[in-house]
Amino acid sequence: MAIGNGRIWTGMVAALALAGCDLLDPGEPPQRPVPRDVSEAAQIPEPSPESQSFARYYASVQQRLVSDGLLRTDGGGPDTPITTRNLVANFERIALFDEYTLTNGRFIQQQTPSQLRRWQGPVRLQAHFGASVPEATRDRDRSILGTYATRLARVTGHPIRQVSTGGNFHVLYLNRDEQRAAGPVLRQLLPSIGDETVNEITSLPRFTFCSVYAFSQAGDNPTYVTAIAIIRTEHPDLLRRSCVHEEVAQGLGLPNDSPVARPSIFNDDEEFALLTRHDELLLEMLYDDRLRPGMLPAEARPILRTLADELLGGPS
Repeated sequence: MAIGNGRIWTGMVAALALAGCDLLDPGEPPQRPVPRDVSEAAQIPEPSPESQSFARYYASVQQRLVSDGLLRTDGGGPDTPITTRNLVANFERIALFDEYTLTNGRFIQQQTPSQLRRWQGPVRLQAHFGASVPEATRDRDRSILGTYATRLARVTGHPIRQVSTGGNFHVLYLNRDEQRAAGPVLRQLLPSIGDETVNEITSLPRFTFCSVYAFSQAGDNPTYVTAIAIIRTEHPDLLRRSCVHEEVAQGLGLPNDSPVARPSIFNDDEEFALLTRHDELLLEMLYDDRLRPGMLPAEARPILRTLADELLGGPS
């Protein structure tokens, strides 16, 4: 969204670099140290003037959006009917197109057809906090993330849960100051991460509210094995929760947005703040066994129509 869309970029990482941590079974401990959770910090540092300015800006944005009837939390209603035709079209645009491409070391917003991507192994969501986040706020963030993980697991039928260690989907809660200094943490979480991605994350501009970066193994492999989401801690509560909902869902394999998707968080119009029933249907379709990672739009389209008909109780 022009005033603050999350973004997702899909990349590849060397398979060898991921072995031993990101591909562990859920019950196994991590094989390399995860960056120290800054809950160990003795004091909460004073945010910089820039970070304070971000907080004022995001508070004013949330207030304006809510006043305009946006950032809805009702998930849609009679004013947002879902039809088979629209559901198929929205899935194709959101799951089978990429929003960003890497060109000459820079991430450029460009709609490009892609193949279906999703996770094959269990998804283990792990929260990491900057020193600026008080303990009570961390507890609330963990609770929100854990509840959301349970919902996503139910919707997709895929193993998704929150963990305290050994994660492969890392959700970083950082303010502007910590975002700028996040390079060492990013490289420790994912040693094979490229300089372009590190530079992108550490320099995200104010109008990018949040972002997620999902990675597959090197080679022609359309399955995700790790992801990193960035959640700005300057956000007021609703925008913060909205970022979690959008970025985690996008990191599961819905990388794009569509201006016609409704009711949906995958739309830059900011009408909906939280995952809707429409978005749950997209996730159900994405993780249906009749679809396979690597499918192109033309190959997936007939199956999508069947899935949408089944979910909506017949053609509509």
